[in-house]
Amino acid sequence: MAAIEFEKHAPITQFGIRDNVLTVGGETITDLYQRGGGTALYLYDRTLFAQRAADLKALFGGHVDLHYAMKANPMPELVRFAAQHVDGLDVASGRELDVALTSACPPGEISFAGPGKQPGELAKAIDAGITLNVESEVELARIGRIATEKQREAQVALRVNPDFQLKTSGMKMGGGAQQFGIDAERIPALLEAWRDGSLEIDTRHLQFRGFHIYSGSQNLQCDAIREAQEKTVELAVRLSAYAPAPVQTLNIGGGFGIPYFPGESPLDTAPLKEHLADLSARARQAMPQTRLIIELGRYLVGECGVYVCEITDKKISRGKTFLITNGGLHHHLAASGNFGQIIRKNYPVIVGSRVNGAQQERVNVVGPLCTPLDLLANDMTMSEASIGDLIVVFQSGAYGYTASPLAFLSHPPPIEMLL
Repeated sequence: MAAIEFEKHAPITQFGIRDNVLTVGGETITDLYQRGGGTALYLYDRTLFAQRAADLKALFGGHVDLHYAMKANPMPELVRFAAQHVDGLDVASGRELDVALTSACPPGEISFAGPGKQPGELAKAIDAGITLNVESEVELARIGRIATEKQREAQVALRVNPDFQLKTSGMKMGGGAQQFGIDAERIPALLEAWRDGSLEIDTRHLQFRGFHIYSGSQNLQCDAIREAQEKTVELAVRLSAYAPAPVQTLNIGGGFGIPYFPGESPLDTAPLKEHLADLSARARQAMPQTRLIIELGRYLVGECGVYVCEITDKKISRGKTFLITNGGLHHHLAASGNFGQIIRKNYPVIVGSRVNGAQQERVNVVGPLCTPLDLLANDMTMSEASIGDLIVVFQSGAYGYTASPLAFLSHPPPIEMLL
C-alpha cells in the first residue's frame, strides 16, 4: 500500500489508493459514501484489525492473553468479529456486556471494569459468570450481597490503584488519588480479613480470581511500558501473599498508543517480546496458576478506522480558506480537540477523494455547528478541494462515534460500516 505523507504527522500506510481516491476494505470511499446515502461515515477495516491482533499474539508468544477493551469501539458487528481474534473481552457498562455476550467469547473470558457499577449491572454479570473487577470496598460488599441473594458464585478480581503511574502516558489511570480501583496500600488488610473471615462483607459466594492493575494509556515509549509492566507484576506478587485463594488472572493493563499528532512516531513493540516472556515466567514462578492479560482497545482498532465527511461549502474569510463539511465535533469529538487535549493538535487529515492533488492549499476544515470549537483541521496543507469532495480523518477507529456528542444541535449522526 502506498504511504500517505504528511507535513509533520507519521505516514499512513495501512490503506490503499485507487484512481487517487482512498480505499478502505478494498472499496473507494466515494463508493462507500454513496452506499451510505450521502451521510458522514465511520469506516472500519476488519482485515487491519485481524492483522494487528495476529501481530500482537506473535509478539506475546503465548505467554500473555490478549483482551479487547470494548470501550474503544463497542460497535456490535466489530465486537463479534474481534472476539474471533482475541482471547477475551473487557467491558465497561451493562450495555457493553450485552454486546459481549452476543459474541463467541466465552463468559469466563469477559471482565467488567469501571467505577460506579449499578446493582442491575452487577447482577447481570454474576448471572453470566464473568469476572468483575472490583473498584472499591463498597462495590465488593454490594457484589457479595447480590451473590448471596441469588445463591450464585460471583467471580471477582480486585482492581488495584498502584502507587506508580505509566510514565509519559496520554492518560494516567494509576498513582495518586483515583476513582479507579482500591489503593494498593489498603489491599493487604482487605485480603487478610477476607482470608481469615473477619471481613465485614458476605464473602460466602465470592470467588477470588486475581488482580487488575492499570496504570495508564496512550503511550508511545516502549521503555515506559516495560517499566510499568515490571512494577505491576512486582506489586501483584507482593499482594498475592495475602490473597484468600491462588491468583488465576493478572490483568496488567495495556497502555500501547498510536501516533495521532505532529511529531509523534509509532510505538516500537519489538523489545517487548523477550521482556514479556521473561515477565510471564517470573509471574508464574511466584503465582503458578496465574495467566497474564494485556487489554488493548485503541491499539487494536484505532488505526483500522477512518472518519469521512463531505465538503458542503468553501469560503475565504480574511485570507483564510475554510472547508465546511457535514461532519464535525458532534461526530468526532476527539479530532476536534475537545476530548482531553490540553493544547489542540491536528489529527492526520486529507482530502480523501483527491489524495495526491497537483495543487495544494492551506485550509481549516470545520463542521456545520454554531460553535468555533467545531474544527477538524486547523491550518493544514492538503490537496486543493471543491464542494462535494470528501474529507478523511485517520486514526479514527477508537473513541470516535460513541465518544462524541451525537445529539448536539440535532444534526444527523454518522453511519458505521465494518468492511
